[in-house]
Amino acid sequence: MNPVDIRTLHLLEEIEKNHSPSQRQLARHLDISLGLANSFIKRLAHKGYFKVTHIPKNRVRYILTPKGAAEKSRLTYEYIKLSYVFFKDARKKMQKLLKDLESQGVKRVIFFGATELAEIAYLSLQYTNIELAAVLDDLNVGKRFFDHMVQATGLLESAIFDRILLTTSEFQDLIPDRLKKFGIAEDRVVMLQ
Repeated sequence: MNPVDIRTLHLLEEIEKNHSPSQRQLARHLDISLGLANSFIKRLAHKGYFKVTHIPKNRVRYILTPKGAAEKSRLTYEYIKLSYVFFKDARKKMQKLLKDLESQGVKRVIFFGATELAEIAYLSLQYTNIELAAVLDDLNVGKRFFDHMVQATGLLESAIFDRILLTTSEFQDLIPDRLKKFGIAEDRVVMLQ
């Protein structure tokens, strides 16, 4: 699925939800310039995915056509299929990583980041004897992560663990330096790619 297909899917979804979004709203939603949004909308309308009406004259209304609904369904199916392949691949890689850690004698891990990647890691962890010691994420403290409560990074001062898995892609290059402040050696930190 290419970026144009994804953008088309998002646009058709937005039009289905809200018949009269402004081009500015659509551009913001698609994270593209207003000029590009205008061109994109014209191209999709020309393909017959939706009709454009003016009610009143200064307001535009988009009406999804049967052809547009069919295209949205096709793109949704492709998106789900692609997401499933990605999930399966990520889970397989994560299981291999965790099995490797288990073979090195790792018994307890901490997830650094309560993200979708952490969810995949958690599901993969169920196929090992490794215990999840904690989930740390300063932006989500107090929220539930499966059967764990997300805690602040300050817990590192007293936590008992063998490895920290960086389960967030945000600021991943800054996290090892942050962990050094807690006296955690780089070899105890596993960056997930």
